[in-house]
Amino acid sequence: MPQARVQTAVAAVAVLAALAGVGVYYALRRPPERKERLMPTPLEAPARKVLVSPLAGQWYEGNATRLTQELDGFLSNAPPPKLENVHALILPHAGYQWSGQTAACGLATIAGRSFSRVVVMGPSHRVAMNNRASVPDVTHLATPLGEVPLDTDFLAALRKHPYFQSVPEVHQAEHSVQIQVPFLQHVLGEFRLVPIVLGQLDLDTARTVATILLGLIDEDTLVVASSDFTHYGWNFGYVPFRDDIAANLEKLDMGAFAAIERKDTVAFLDYVADTGATICGRCPIAVLLSMLPETSTVHLLKYDTSGNMTGDFGNSVSYVSVAFTGTWDGAKAEAAPEESAMLTDEDKENLLKLARGTLTYYMAHHRMPTPDELGVPITPGMRQKMGAFVTLHEAGRLRGCIGEIESRRAVYEAVMDRVIRSALHDYRFPPVEEAEVPNLHIEISALSPPRPVASYHDIVLGKHGVILEKGHTGAVYLPQVAPEQGWDIEQTLTHLAQKAGLPPDAWKEGASFTVFEAIVFGEPKV
Repeated sequence: MPQARVQTAVAAVAVLAALAGVGVYYALRRPPERKERLMPTPLEAPARKVLVSPLAGQWYEGNATRLTQELDGFLSNAPPPKLENVHALILPHAGYQWSGQTAACGLATIAGRSFSRVVVMGPSHRVAMNNRASVPDVTHLATPLGEVPLDTDFLAALRKHPYFQSVPEVHQAEHSVQIQVPFLQHVLGEFRLVPIVLGQLDLDTARTVATILLGLIDEDTLVVASSDFTHYGWNFGYVPFRDDIAANLEKLDMGAFAAIERKDTVAFLDYVADTGATICGRCPIAVLLSMLPETSTVHLLKYDTSGNMTGDFGNSVSYVSVAFTGTWDGAKAEAAPEESAMLTDEDKENLLKLARGTLTYYMAHHRMPTPDELGVPITPGMRQKMGAFVTLHEAGRLRGCIGEIESRRAVYEAVMDRVIRSALHDYRFPPVEEAEVPNLHIEISALSPPRPVASYHDIVLGKHGVILEKGHTGAVYLPQVAPEQGWDIEQTLTHLAQKAGLPPDAWKEGASFTVFEAIVFGEPKV
């Protein structure tokens, strides 16, 4: 291939990578060795640890003077800020040449403000972290504009929860959080940074992360969700339409914004799932939406696409800048509704019929039936996404119990699956035989989303199911276990630790606790 064609191909790859938020530095070269170094001072000595952001010179200007000029240029073209009390933002995270102007429209609303802390959440593009997040084990982040101190106490509090870890390779290569820092330095001056890279979170985990963050932030905290919107084109594997691309892209992106405007986490995630919209920061947005108080007001500040900038929509990435005004006072993470609003008596009766019918049918036909085959109607309440356990008793003795805590599917689907697993795959018991089925008593526990608690003192026996985690192991008890056994809290946690394969007193130090509530109902006992 002639040298000119090689140079053209390399340039094209660089443009696509930068506009998509996957910079040319990583697209064309090996990732650099980690630029995290110890920088001792006479006062702090070995405790000081600085992560030098590798983005300078690739994602934005590497020279401080030129970078300042670049940022000033973006801000000068942003509409004069008219909003007060901005406490959260959604900002894009592509290279500044692509998304900088859109980001500036959001950042202009906080220029000159004073925040003691800025929490920036971005997605992990390269490292898979299922229902986990990573925070760096450093004290400062350095950009061409200087060093930003991290809120190390806040980060230490996060790492007490099993959802938060420190995965070094994530912060070596992930741009989604670090790209926000120079802009924040320029408009805010001094603040403490909380950089969080989120993995792939389901709804329950997003809500749990929101709960944890709400327990730590205050009125002087700004929260930023870092996300580009739709990535369109063959290079991104997403071509839902081929005509009127600009108009259809805006319609697609504004459908997602409509759910954001309602502050509806479920509607937002369902929209992304239903449309396949390639919004890379959907998890940071979901966490932010789960945090927002009802009094927050949503403002769309700017929408743009790389296709609009280049005139070529063959491959295009969308950028959105959104501000949320109000205060964090009274903010609550989304919680499960009260029991009476979750499952009606009709829902419970149908779920029990469905469980028994499923088990009976499976034993006779060796396949899973459909609800229609069982003649059981599926009510709206049965379609709610809830965790569920199915417990089987025979002559008053436990015969099987298996469930799922996370609410990843409709509760009726969870019940149908778990009644079979409880009967045939509980390793503590031999598989149930067909002749036993009429003698079994079926009990269902429909679960609220799990949430972390600060210590075991917050556990209410009889009300809370408990998940104990320590290190890489854990175990769970349903809410009814402790009352049925007559255990107090210490006995419960001792048995739970042993169930997890830990020493009996392992719960006393270094363990974390997550609780959930259950709607427990069963067949009439005869």
